[in-house]
Amino acid sequence: MENNARHQVPAAVARQMPANKTAYPEMPDFPRQHTDLLTAFENRVRDAGGEVFRPADAAAAQALLASQYPQASVICSATPEITGNRDIHAVKNPHDLADVDVGVIRARFGVAENGMVWLTEEDLVVNALGFLSQHLVMLLSPQAIVRDMYDAYLRIHLEDTAYGCFMMGPSATADIGAVLVHGAQGARSLRVYLLA
Repeated sequence: MENNARHQVPAAVARQMPANKTAYPEMPDFPRQHTDLLTAFENRVRDAGGEVFRPADAAAAQALLASQYPQASVICSATPEITGNRDIHAVKNPHDLADVDVGVIRARFGVAENGMVWLTEEDLVVNALGFLSQHLVMLLSPQAIVRDMYDAYLRIHLEDTAYGCFMMGPSATADIGAVLVHGAQGARSLRVYLLA
């Protein structure tokens, strides 16, 4: 065996492992409140500084986006339901998304417990879309809302994607005086369009 830390450290850890294996504890079945998932999700999104809208269909969602962002010069959509003027599939370098005013993404599902949405590399097309856009619009099916993080992790299959993340509200930070500022390091606003 080589005499270097790369080999010594794992060998030392292996020598200190107990001889008898201990079974992992059973996952308790936590009691859950029965709640209206959609209402709970909407409330948590608002708590995090986001907004929720219920357009009737894709055409109404397109019109809503146009009315909410009339000054947007670059709209980049990773969804077929809403069109933008920047083709996400033509982006070769993530830095090319640095001037995006509005990014539109369809989330896989939402979590009622905290207002988060789950996004994968396939949803974002280019991961930077979710982080360089000035404003984010998330499309989410109202039927794709789970109760809590326990249910959320049952729906995640990390082996199916190279990247995935939970996103909640616009970016935010608070200083020591507890002054909350939205849009500090990322998206300045986040709107969820509930669209089947």
